[in-house]
Amino acid sequence: MKKILSLVLVLALAIGCMSFASAEPLKVYHDYQTTTNEMEYWLIQMSQGAKELNVLNNCLDGLVYNDHTGALVGLAAYQWEHDDQSVVWTFHLRDNMVWVDCNGEYKGDVVAEDWLTGLEWTLNYAKNEATNTSMAFETLKGAEEYYEYTKALAETNPEEAAALTYDGKFSEMVGIATPDEYTIVYTCKDSTPYFDSVATYACLYPIPQGMIDELGIEGTRALTPDKMWYSGPYTVTTYNEGSEKILTKNPLYWNENSVLFDEVVITMVESVDKAKELFDAGQLDRVALSQSALSTIYNDPTNEYYDNLVEARPTKYSYQIHLSYDVWEEDGTPDTNWNTAVANEAFRLSWYYGLDLTAYLERTNFIHPYVCANYGYTGTGVAVNSKGVDYATLVNELVGVEYSDSAYTRCNPELAAKYKAQAIEELTAKGVTFPIEVNYFISGSSTVAAETAKVLKQTFEECLGADYINFQIKTYVSSLKNEVRAPHLASFYINGWGADFGDPVNFVGQETYGEDNAYYSIEYSRINDATDEDLIATYKEFTSLVAEARTIVDDYDARLDAFAKSEAYMVQHALCIPCYIDISWQLTKVNDYTKCYAAYGISTYRYENWETKTEMYTTEEYEAIKAAYNAAE
Repeated sequence: MKKILSLVLVLALAIGCMSFASAEPLKVYHDYQTTTNEMEYWLIQMSQGAKELNVLNNCLDGLVYNDHTGALVGLAAYQWEHDDQSVVWTFHLRDNMVWVDCNGEYKGDVVAEDWLTGLEWTLNYAKNEATNTSMAFETLKGAEEYYEYTKALAETNPEEAAALTYDGKFSEMVGIATPDEYTIVYTCKDSTPYFDSVATYACLYPIPQGMIDELGIEGTRALTPDKMWYSGPYTVTTYNEGSEKILTKNPLYWNENSVLFDEVVITMVESVDKAKELFDAGQLDRVALSQSALSTIYNDPTNEYYDNLVEARPTKYSYQIHLSYDVWEEDGTPDTNWNTAVANEAFRLSWYYGLDLTAYLERTNFIHPYVCANYGYTGTGVAVNSKGVDYATLVNELVGVEYSDSAYTRCNPELAAKYKAQAIEELTAKGVTFPIEVNYFISGSSTVAAETAKVLKQTFEECLGADYINFQIKTYVSSLKNEVRAPHLASFYINGWGADFGDPVNFVGQETYGEDNAYYSIEYSRINDATDEDLIATYKEFTSLVAEARTIVDDYDARLDAFAKSEAYMVQHALCIPCYIDISWQLTKVNDYTKCYAAYGISTYRYENWETKTEMYTTEEYEAIKAAYNAAE
């Protein structure tokens, strides 16, 4: 009977009929986010994190997005094409899209001018500083030059710089034109065959000038959902910061064929264990499982959820240990002991080879921990060469690490011991005292984060030795950015990056030296403030390798090889240490294989065209769905 059921499900999925007659679809979907991921911005041009973009991509329509297979499909643009050199890209907009307020009331038509206004905002230093500029810098003619123009103007006359619009210097300098109300033409600096993937990201999203006129520059920068104009499938009708967001179906949304929820209710929780409690109470429709919850269910065949355990699809994020090179004490003075130590390559390599992260991976997926192992910086699926080889594989080959189902293969205790001894000798000569205090920060309200941090602390002590590292778990109250990153208190962070578009420069370009828009260099590593000459020289060499790869625009295979060389250099010098990818287990009423899915862009949490049930999916159902999906690829 089970084999017959599986066969039916496979066949149903294969022909695109993924419905289950025994259950109705959800009309209201109940989701959650953790309180550590509360939104900081509501203006998409100023947003770079999933905590914002997972919501905002439901409120606004960009030009294109990714469907459930990862393929690029039209959104605001129903059609697009490029010239023979992939330099000039033309997007044709739908003529039935409108802007609405949070209550779904008409505010204006969506037209090509809105993309001019949006890109001018992105590239105007006085409005946006450097947020989300790297993608435009990489691709669009004149984008970086306009940014530098506004930056120079802002230094002498910030009001004049902020008052600039697309009608002026912007139109003269930047490679974007609108021949009519429903056509946008972008001109790239060079051949850019992946430019349509850039169009999935926030840097090329629209802003209505009418909203700016209503709110002013400062009001737009400090946008709130009740003042926002919407063009996407949902509006935000309720927002209680740190508590709840309610997304309501946009009554004037252009796509009448789109399958939407009447409402999406997003509850803020302090941890996944709290989310599990809400799921048990019937208040959520899916939940990722912590190690303890997964273990409880998995090891007890009589558990009510035993037959509903589902391994989630991999997320697009690649997580790394981001070392901070400019750490301060709480009194605002430099943490000289740490800053000297982390600048030492032998010290960093002792971590790279010494840390066996198996126990840490088990916090995400104790059933299959090594599927979560990550030995490169860029995630899989971002780019593929002409031979069908994934870019991440090219990096792993250069780094010399192979995956295993039974071991954390990067760990090499002999090499770790060698580098530890070398670091102790070199750092002692510079006055460094041991053990070196390492400060790792977590949210004080999250018990799951506390348990994970304890595992990490034990890993450091067992792998590197308490005589070498004094691992301190510290907490913040509500804002990692304001309480930890701004005062430079953490020795390192574990954080993830997902590609914004389909080219590896979007990963490695976040770690370069001396560039305003290198996100992790500015916000986390603070390498631009480091003083150690050897460390800076290593970073400059890495940055030069990235710059060299950027110049290769006529041979995509050669471009990928060059970027792989730069990334392998970064990893082998442990400037940043790859950590894990997120493949967790869950209980869910959603078929993940119908959700938007891609290794780049912001579409993953777009609540559109999902198949759902009022009952949980079973393990057996999901295995059949996954098999059919993979067979259709």
